[in-house]
Amino acid sequence: MTASVVVTGLGVTAPNGLGIRDFWNATLAGKSGIGPLTRFDASGYPARLAGEITGFSAEEHLPSRLMPQTDRVTRLSLVAADWALEDAKVRPAELAEFGMGVITASSAGGFEFSQGELKSLWSQGGQYVSAYQSFAWFYAVNTGQISIRNGMKGPSGVVVTDQAGGLDAVAHARRQIRKGTSLVVAGAVDALLCPWGWVGLHTSGRLSTAEEPTHAYLPFDDRAGGHVPGEGGALLIMEPADSAHARGAKVYGEIAGYAATFDGREPGLRKAVELALADARLTPGDVDVVFADAAAEPELDRVEAETLVEVFGLRGVPVTAPKTMTGRLYAGAAALDLATAFLAMEDGQIPPTVHVEPADRYGLDLVVSQPRPARLRTALVIARGHGGFNSAMVVRS
Repeated sequence: MTASVVVTGLGVTAPNGLGIRDFWNATLAGKSGIGPLTRFDASGYPARLAGEITGFSAEEHLPSRLMPQTDRVTRLSLVAADWALEDAKVRPAELAEFGMGVITASSAGGFEFSQGELKSLWSQGGQYVSAYQSFAWFYAVNTGQISIRNGMKGPSGVVVTDQAGGLDAVAHARRQIRKGTSLVVAGAVDALLCPWGWVGLHTSGRLSTAEEPTHAYLPFDDRAGGHVPGEGGALLIMEPADSAHARGAKVYGEIAGYAATFDGREPGLRKAVELALADARLTPGDVDVVFADAAAEPELDRVEAETLVEVFGLRGVPVTAPKTMTGRLYAGAAALDLATAFLAMEDGQIPPTVHVEPADRYGLDLVVSQPRPARLRTALVIARGHGGFNSAMVVRS
């Protein structure tokens, strides 16, 4: 029998809350972190709203020596990892260093750090470019810095599959634990809210240009006109179920099933969902809630809604998209949805999809406005990356 892999710790950095308690309370209250960009002047861009993390001071959490060598995304990741380890009551120094790994996802690496060094290059010359640029921009930098900080030398890596990445990283961690690794820090945090990153995000053609935050990100709504970008995500502590129970750890739940496909059309997404359910040895009727990808682009919303109706039936399962409170966090989005699913199962509350008036034509039982009390044992999380990446993950309490 294949070993069960469980989650014993969560670390969250999100636009509407830092840490799992602040984030979960804000999410249940329908508190949005979306608003006008403040980190730079976005007045000259078509899109000017974002899910920004406020009140975060890396200097309060990390040693000063890390400041000159890290991008904002790495600082957020390091703190999220610290919080997840603390939540799991894990002290890495007491564990075998080659038995611990780190697997994260990234959509762009340290964009803001690179922007600063490019500015120095063109305005002052190559001698003013930091030597840290050689790695601070890199997709794998969060994995590397978390590994160094915590002495984790076991199987590690990075996944680059855009917004599907958070699920893919957790799935890769699950495979490594089944092969014998005793603990893996897995998930994703992304942060692209700088001028260079903002230009890149606009190339997708999928950003909302609405100026009112409550009208900007409206998946499955006839008013949908694109998504709002955000920063943040979540990191999870994953362990074999037997060792987690042996040390008396609190267990949020199990990574029960996973599948991925590469096809942006309906069959690809549906196949990923069906294969994830098969991997978990569950039927559609066993799923209590779906955390939707929720692209807020009419054609993509149609594909996702048709997939859910085909698998679960017309309004056959409650669906939610709490990312309407944070924006789409790219690689961090699905990892945050996973953390939210575990908190929802623990609390017996389906978080709302705020500001949305669901269109009847989609045929979804979308949870809106207020949390919905429910007995939650199993959740499905769906994520899609730009260009055709589809991932689905089933988690069980």
